Amino acid sequence: MSLMKTTKSLKQLSQICAFLLLASSVTGCASLAYYSQAVSGHLGLMFSGEPVEDLLADPDTPQPLRHKLQLATEARQFASQHMALPVEEAFTDYVALDRPWVLVNLVVVPEFSLTPQQWCYPFAGCQAYRGFFDIEAAREEQADYQQQGYDTFLAGVTAYSTLGWFDDPLHTGFTRLPDWQMVALMFHELAHRVLYIPGDTAFNESFATAVELEGLRLWLKSRGDSDSYQLALDRLRRLEQTRQLVDTASTRLENLYARSDALQPDTLRQRKAGIFSQLADDYRTLAGNWREPGPLGEDPEPLNNARLALFRQYRQHVPAFRQLLRDNGHRFDDFYDAARQLGELPEQPRSEALSALAERFEEDF
Repeated sequence: MSLMKTTKSLKQLSQICAFLLLASSVTGCASLAYYSQAVSGHLGLMFSGEPVEDLLADPDTPQPLRHKLQLATEARQFASQHMALPVEEAFTDYVALDRPWVLVNLVVVPEFSLTPQQWCYPFAGCQAYRGFFDIEAAREEQADYQQQGYDTFLAGVTAYSTLGWFDDPLHTGFTRLPDWQMVALMFHELAHRVLYIPGDTAFNESFATAVELEGLRLWLKSRGDSDSYQLALDRLRRLEQTRQLVDTASTRLENLYARSDALQPDTLRQRKAGIFSQLADDYRTLAGNWREPGPLGEDPEPLNNARLALFRQYRQHVPAFRQLLRDNGHRFDDFYDAARQLGELPEQPRSEALSALAERFEEDF
C-alpha cells in the first residue's frame, strides 16, 4: 500500500471512529440496527477503492473504464480551477459496485400531506429521507410505514456526498452514466462540500443542482461539445416542464389537504387520486414529444405524496438559485457567498427570499 493510500486510510479511519462514537449514543434497537447497516455499507464503500492513478497506469485497465477515469480526472481539475469547488482528495479512488445504485433512500409522507418525515443523523443533521445500503432493510421499514397508512417511495441513489468528512470515491454509479451526465453528477456532489444547511434538503439539493447546471454548461463549452450540450438542454427542458406540472399538482393537493378537518377520509382519498391521475395523464402527454424519458420515467405511476416530495426536494428552489447565480454575474465565489448568506437566514425569511428570486427567473434555453 502506498504512503498516500495509508495516510488517506488513517484519516478516514479516524473520521469513522468519530462517527461511531456519535452513533453509539443513539438509543433503541431499531436505531442501532439502522446505524449498523449504514456504517458497514459506508465502510465497504470507503475502503474497497483503488487509486485512480494506479488504474490509469495499469495497462490491463479496460479502455472504457480508462476513458471514464481520465475524464473524471479532468473534471476534478476543471471543478477546482473554474468553479471554485473544494475538490481536495474526492474522486481519487475508484470502486466497482455490483449494483446500479450506491444506496436507496426511503421517503415517508403522511397520507394527507406533502411534508416528508425528517430523520436526524450525526454530522449531516436532519434530512427528509433515510438512506439504506441494505435494500431488504429498506423494504422492511417501508412496509412498516405503509401499514401505518403513510405514502412511501424508495429511490435508488446513484451517488452521495459525505460533505467533505471523507474522501468520496468515484464508483460505477458515476461511470455507468454517459460522459456529460457523469461530469454533471461529480459537480453536484462536490457542491455539497461548499454549502450544506442541516434540516433543509430542498435548499441543499437545489443549490447543488444549480452549481451542476452552470458547471456543465461551462465544461461542455470548453470542450466544444455542442452535441452533448444540446442533450443537456433537452434534459433541462424536460425537467422544467415536469417541475411546472408537479408544482400545479402540489398546489391542488395542498389546498385539498388543508380541508382535512372538513372532509371525510374517503372523500380526500378519492380527490387525491384524481389529482394524481391528472398529473400522470399530463406527464404522459408531455412525454409523448420527448426523445428520452423524463424525470418521472417512461411511466410516472404509481404517484403519491412521497414521490412528489422527493422530486420537490431536489428541484424546488433550482430557479431561485439559478437567478442568484445570474445576479452574481455567474461568478462562482460570489454566488457561493450569496448562497451562504441566504442559508444563514431563519427558515421563514430564507423561504421568502428564495420565492422572490424564483419569481424573477426566466428560462433562457
